[in-house]
Amino acid sequence: MATARPVVSVYQFDAPSEKKDTVPMPQVLASPLRPDLVRYIHTNVAKNKRQAMSVKAEAGHETCATSWRTGRAVARIPRVSGGGTHRAGQGAYGNMARGGHMFSATRTWRRWHRRVNVTQKRHAVATALAASTLPPLVMARGHRIGQIAELPLVVSDGIESMTKTKQAIDVLKKLGCEEELKKI
Repeated sequence: MATARPVVSVYQFDAPSEKKDTVPMPQVLASPLRPDLVRYIHTNVAKNKRQAMSVKAEAGHETCATSWRTGRAVARIPRVSGGGTHRAGQGAYGNMARGGHMFSATRTWRRWHRRVNVTQKRHAVATALAASTLPPLVMARGHRIGQIAELPLVVSDGIESMTKTKQAIDVLKKLGCEEELKKI
């Protein structure tokens, strides 16, 4: 279990220096940290945005070529027939030949998407929320939270009535988030 305080301070939105109230810490913020689960879920959910892609089925086989067989002291790769051009006699078709097909050509029917267990997704969200309450982990992610009084930083409901970005930025600066705002 992640260590956590039993209560969280609620700061007044219009006077951030004073605490309005304390509320009990939600149980989800004390859930166990599972970085392995978060990595697994993130990796597999990210695969669900991919689109099928492949090379053309006939790629590398658009020339007429046959092997010269043995006895000519050259490799047995198929060679372009004909004469009167540099292309005649060059290797074709194989993945080692210039202009040939790729090795193990990609297909559109590859398994692109991954089904992810809903319960595992919920646990991953819970562990991510729990990690956001631990200052060392938040700082390790590069966030500048040196001036913030405590994590999680909870502000009273009145902040939702703000309509101007400038007002919101002023409140965040008073709460100690100025360094973080500069970083963004």
